[in-house]
Amino acid sequence: MNSSPLLTETEAAHYLSLARATLARWRWRGDRGPAWRKLGGAVRYSRDDLDAFIAAGAIAP
Repeated sequence: MNSSPLLTETEAAHYLSLARATLARWRWRGDRGPAWRKLGGAVRYSRDDLDAFIAAGAIAP
């Protein structure tokens, strides 16, 4: 079970230093971006999923 708090789309975009529109476009395309959840009409992201997304994009020296 994921125990990290859920962030709004705006909070997640700020956490990743991205525009909200970028996250929305990635969800619409379905081919990239961090995992997300839809609760009713609200989109939410867990901090753990955002951290995993960042780590997956890391390039080792």
